[in-house]
Amino acid sequence: MSAPNESNDQDPVTEQVIIESSDNENDHKGIAPAWLISLGTHAVAIAIMAAVVFGSTPKEIELPPHRPIDLPSLVKEQPPEIKTTIDPTELNITITDPVKEPQPLTLVEVNNVEDPSNDDANETGSPGDVQAVSTIETGSTGAFMAIGAAGGNTGMFSMRKGPGRARGARESGSPTGAVRTSSIEAALRWFKRHQSPNGMWDVDQYQNNCIEAGKCEPGVNQAGDADIACTAYAVMCFLGAGYDHITPNKHRPVVTKAIEWLLAQQKADGLFGERNYEHAVATMALAEALGMSNDQRLRIPAQKAVDVVIARQAQDPDAKDKAYAGLAWDYAAANAARNDTSVSGWSMMALKSALGAGLQVGNSMQGAKVWLDRAWKAANPDWKKLDPYQDTSVFPYTYDATSDKVDKEHLSCVGALCAIYLGHHKGDVMLETMANSIMKNDFPTTWPTNTYFLYYNTLAVFQMGDERWKKWDAPVTKLLSDAQRMDDTCFNGSWDYAGTQFHGHDTGRLLSTAYACLSQEVIWRYTRIEKK
Repeated sequence: MSAPNESNDQDPVTEQVIIESSDNENDHKGIAPAWLISLGTHAVAIAIMAAVVFGSTPKEIELPPHRPIDLPSLVKEQPPEIKTTIDPTELNITITDPVKEPQPLTLVEVNNVEDPSNDDANETGSPGDVQAVSTIETGSTGAFMAIGAAGGNTGMFSMRKGPGRARGARESGSPTGAVRTSSIEAALRWFKRHQSPNGMWDVDQYQNNCIEAGKCEPGVNQAGDADIACTAYAVMCFLGAGYDHITPNKHRPVVTKAIEWLLAQQKADGLFGERNYEHAVATMALAEALGMSNDQRLRIPAQKAVDVVIARQAQDPDAKDKAYAGLAWDYAAANAARNDTSVSGWSMMALKSALGAGLQVGNSMQGAKVWLDRAWKAANPDWKKLDPYQDTSVFPYTYDATSDKVDKEHLSCVGALCAIYLGHHKGDVMLETMANSIMKNDFPTTWPTNTYFLYYNTLAVFQMGDERWKKWDAPVTKLLSDAQRMDDTCFNGSWDYAGTQFHGHDTGRLLSTAYACLSQEVIWRYTRIEKK
């Protein structure tokens, strides 16, 4: 059992004494600690470098939203998914892969069937092709000259190529650019906070969505379908800033839900609500969504809505050619005895947006030219004596085509915009004198102001351009920005509606915020006409 101790090996104690007494071994004793120190130093350095390389997180870069290329007939495999990084406060999306199949709209898919009319040319020459729309927009004759030439095949919605990029080009060097952008983004955040879970904006219940319960005040749900109109207005505010339901962007879920809700309200014949007013606003929103996104799932419901607008256009009882007998619109069905300028203004804007989206509008705009001319002349019997450089003219609130009588309530703001839409240009006595009236009688200087007039006037003056727009732009942009609620409450980003004057202003904060936001966006919404 003791055999191991009987070997030739030295006793441990004796061995230790021998090593310590050996000069040769003392030389090796000095080398070992230096080697260990060197090894430790290199190990620490390697650890530090590994921490730098693997422990740091590269800075995320948010790419600007872009329009995905949709070529379904050429794509054989499912495109890769977009990976996103979500900021819970703003839903800022970081795109790491530039290709994604657009998210489907549940309710839109109901209408996703072949539309044979797409293969046939529109009566106005547009089969729905973007290039054809651009050709119409830049045409040299007729009603289709107005609003929106942008060069190439971009059409009237070219200034909305996605949040940030188009506005940057338009605002380059503008003294109001930063103020305008900040104001609009704040308004969109307010709309986002107050959208109902089903996608609508509810006039008298939207405050239930407040982040501070009950802080915002309910509006008055007017006669008609104010929820449809206010939801469509809100959608247009997002679209006007370049946020659609297809392009990857932080507000895409908001716009998607809102469009789904609007489509759910559309009746089988294409009508939204009951009255022409709300129907026209919803039609305009749907047409703009189609025109911006080229989402063909929207084409059939949008065309149905446009068909209703055309069908409800009043007919001129004295027209010799019934194909060109259209006039304007009233709140209910076609009524030659009452052409309502307010309803007609939104109907005209809906048709113009439809035209820009490649939808068929027939001869409706040509008929509206007859209404514009007859109503203006009836309201200004001495029109032949007007000086376009210094005189003013009015446009009536209503026009009776059966008696040629007018209600002279001042609506030059709508008349001027309709004149622009229908091909009148600078130097034209009708357009110039109504523009003179706007600058003289409707220039907003204080808040509250008539926000209904504000939107129409800002759009018309922007289209006129030149010295009028230079006088209008900066003070009106500042007026709106200063009046916008920026306090640390749920009101932040909205505009108070008390005292905003026009009939129906008590629809409430949803409506005042929509009109103010749309007014701020005018410079982004359409390309300016440059012809004289």
